[in-house]
Amino acid sequence: MNTTAASSTVERAESKAPGPRPRVIHPRWLRLTHWLNALAVVLMVTSGWRIYNASPLFDFRFPDEITLGGWLAGAILWHFAAMWLLVANGLLYLSINMATGRFWRRFFPLSPGALLADLKAVGHGRLSHADPRCYNTVQRGAYLFVIIDLVLLVVSGLVLWKSVQFPLLRELMGGYETARYVHFFTMVALVGFVVIHMAMALLVPRSLLRMIRGR
Repeated sequence: MNTTAASSTVERAESKAPGPRPRVIHPRWLRLTHWLNALAVVLMVTSGWRIYNASPLFDFRFPDEITLGGWLAGAILWHFAAMWLLVANGLLYLSINMATGRFWRRFFPLSPGALLADLKAVGHGRLSHADPRCYNTVQRGAYLFVIIDLVLLVVSGLVLWKSVQFPLLRELMGGYETARYVHFFTMVALVGFVVIHMAMALLVPRSLLRMIRGR
């Protein structure tokens, strides 16, 4: 074999040699809990709309076509099933985050000044997404907000479900009727977060791919 042929063989072998695998951005447990949470939220919200229609707080109803359950009893069954999934999945998510230290690394520090600066950057279309391993301040604030919102949603739901069994929670909510309003507006906040979250995923499609593939 001449020198030129040998060199070509080496170059082809090197070109086929596997390089280093891309670093995992979102571990498997995070992707699993994320999509389970998305499923639980969809089931809870759509079944909750059917329950709301049975006793509306305001002078409007949700179209039956976008509700789940078919009737009140069916909606309640779906709602409770989704609630247990949401609670179990949420506790798993928070437990792993706390145990690994990821919660503090990803969501803090969070300062009002940095949040305002990033919000201004959003308004001018200059908010950076260069490093997917680090959340910007807007993301940190939004994710912490939705965690708190989900906690309030579950607590107010417990008051509506078992008002007599949870008297302390009922009092903290300001009574049964106030808990209904808390439950409704935390649902509105959650739906608002989901809409914005989906819009951002469409604007930055690689973030959606990373939540599916991990890289």
